[in-house]
Amino acid sequence: MKAHDGMYIDGAWRPAAGADTIEVVNPADERVIAAVPAGTAEDVDAAVRAARAALPGWAATPPAERAARLTALRDALAERREEIAETVTAELGAPLAFSRAVHAGLPITVAGSYARLAESYAFEETVGNSTVFQEPVGVVGAITPWNYPLHQIVAKAAPALAAGCTVVLKPAENTPLVAQLFAEAVDAAGFPAGVFNLVTGVGPVAGEALAAHEDVDLVSFTGSTAVGRQIGATAGAAVKRVALELGGKSANVILPGADLAKAVKAGVANVLANSGQTCSAWTRMLVDADRYDEAVELAAAAAAKYAPGDPADETTRLGPVVSATQRDRVRGYIERGVEEGARLVTGGPRAPGGREDGYWIAPTVFADVTPDMTIAQEEIFGPVISLIRYRDEEEALRIANGTVYGLAGAVWAADDAAAVAFARRMDTGQVDINGGRFNPLAPFGGYKQSGVGRELGTHGLAEYLQTKSLQF
Repeated sequence: MKAHDGMYIDGAWRPAAGADTIEVVNPADERVIAAVPAGTAEDVDAAVRAARAALPGWAATPPAERAARLTALRDALAERREEIAETVTAELGAPLAFSRAVHAGLPITVAGSYARLAESYAFEETVGNSTVFQEPVGVVGAITPWNYPLHQIVAKAAPALAAGCTVVLKPAENTPLVAQLFAEAVDAAGFPAGVFNLVTGVGPVAGEALAAHEDVDLVSFTGSTAVGRQIGATAGAAVKRVALELGGKSANVILPGADLAKAVKAGVANVLANSGQTCSAWTRMLVDADRYDEAVELAAAAAAKYAPGDPADETTRLGPVVSATQRDRVRGYIERGVEEGARLVTGGPRAPGGREDGYWIAPTVFADVTPDMTIAQEEIFGPVISLIRYRDEEEALRIANGTVYGLAGAVWAADDAAAVAFARRMDTGQVDINGGRFNPLAPFGGYKQSGVGRELGTHGLAEYLQTKSLQF
C-alpha cells in the first residue's frame, strides 16, 4: 500500500511537524502495510489556519462553481474506485466485493448527490419583507471513524464544501490510507488551496486539538458516544456547533404475520455486513414467542453461510474485525452474554478455524436474550446477533425503545401499513420497512444518545449552513 509521509495542507503535501508515525496493520494477518505521520497540535493549527484563510474566497464562490468542483471530485473518486476498494480491504479487512460495492461505490454516489444539491439548493429566499440567506458556518473540523472510512469522510466533507465551508479532516488512525486517497482526489478535482486539509493522527492528540481549536466553527464527529460527549462538552464551552453521529443498538422487529424467513435472512445479513462494524446494524432481533424457535433456527442457518475468509478473495463474505482491541472487546461481550445466561447458538469467543494470525470473530448468534442483558443494551460492534422474544406488540415496542440509543431499526409486518404504524412509535432516526433499501438522499442520524444532527441529502447540507435575514 502506498502512503504519503506528510499532511495535505493548503493545497500541497507538506512534512509533518513531528517525527512520530502510525503503523497501518492489515487485520487479516497482522502485517504492517504502511505508516503515516502522527499529527500534532502544530499540524492541526497549520491546517486550520489554511482553512481559515481560504474561507472567504470559497464562501463567495458561486454555488454552480462549487458544484462543478464536487462533480470533478466524484469523477476523481470514480477513477480511483478499484484502488479505494483494495485499500479499504487491506486496512479495514472488509471483503473485496463489499469494499467495491459499498466502501467505494457509496461515497461516489454521495459526492454526486452533493454536486447536484450545491447547484439546486435554495441558498436565498424571500419571506414576507425579508430576504433570508443560507451561509456557510465556517471552518469545519471533521473527525471520522474507521468502520466506513471513505463514506464518512464524504458524508461530512461533501456537504461542507457544497455549503461553502472549508474543511480540516482528522481520519481514524486505523484507516488513514483511504483518507489520503480522498485528498488526492480533492487535489485532482481542482479545489482552491486550503479549502480541504488532511491531518492524520490519533484522537487524543490531533483529534482533541482539532475539536478544541478556537478557529474551528463546527465539529462533525462520528464515533463512540463516550467520545461524542467529550467533544460536545469541549464545543459547548466555546459555544461551537457540533454534529454527532454516535452509537446504536438497533432493533429488527418482526411482527406476527411477517415473512419470517425473509426477515431473519435480511437481519442476519445486515448485522454481519462489514463484520458487524456498523453503527446502525440491527443487532437485536425481536420475534414473537410463537415463532421464536423457528427464528433461532433460521438465524443459525443464515449465519453459517458467512464463513470467515481472506478479505482479498472475491467470494469472501465475512472478514476480520479491524484491530486486536476490537477483537478483544467483542470477545468480552460474547463471554459476558454467556455469563449472564444467554444461549450461544453458534459462534463464540474463539477464533474461527483455529486462526492464529489476524483479528477474527466467528459469526455469533445468541438466543434466550433478555432485554436487560449487557449484550442487549450495549453496542458490541462485531458480528453478534441477539434474539429476543416478545409476547405482544406493546412489549415489542418497549423492548425496541428500551436502550439509550436510537439510530436505526427495521420493522417487518404482513403489510406496509402495519409496519409503518409500529415504526412511527419507535424512538429512532431511521427505520427500514419490510426490507426497504438504503437511500443516500434520506437523512441519517439518531435520537437520544445516538447523536445530534443529520447526515446525507438536504438535511446533511443544512448542518453546515447558518441563517441570516435582511428586512426591507
